Amino acid sequence: MSKIYEQIDDKLSDWIKQQRIFFVATAPLAGDGHVNCSPKGGDSFRVIDPLTVAYQDLTGSGAETIAHLRENGRIVIMFCAFEGPPMIVRLHGRGEAITPGHPDFSSLAAQFPKNPGTRAVIRLKVTRISDSCGYVVPFFDYRGQRDSLEKWVEAKGTTGLEEYRRAKNAQSIDGLPALDHD
Repeated sequence: MSKIYEQIDDKLSDWIKQQRIFFVATAPLAGDGHVNCSPKGGDSFRVIDPLTVAYQDLTGSGAETIAHLRENGRIVIMFCAFEGPPMIVRLHGRGEAITPGHPDFSSLAAQFPKNPGTRAVIRLKVTRISDSCGYVVPFFDYRGQRDSLEKWVEAKGTTGLEEYRRAKNAQSIDGLPALDHD
């Protein structure tokens, strides 16, 4: 019922591209720290090579993933089939937040649609790839992407977005450093 993969082959990459939502989970090292799990969607995920993936990280109400990656790098990304045959795929590995000041940011960001809400690209060096049955994952009908974030970012403007990130994305809920600001 489950399989471990050596790498993301073409068949698995094609399946991943068909999924409309994925989930990202990270945790701090502290035993009393908060585990984080975030849903992601849109045209925001890329298989870079058989053992490297990346996703476009958009401004949000927190920056838990970035803070946890800065502290320890541990991350898992999970995809579930909500259409077609049942399957769950997990990509475990070491991640890093590639922010606009990083030398790789421009080349990675160019692989995604332009979005003024982009605050980073999360790059993951995959160390374990597994699937499982997904028999209990229900079917869901896809109706489309929400445009709420784009409207919110547009209303904030560049200065408002920078102020928001400074206030809400500088550290995790456990006080770990997240986004740096000038």
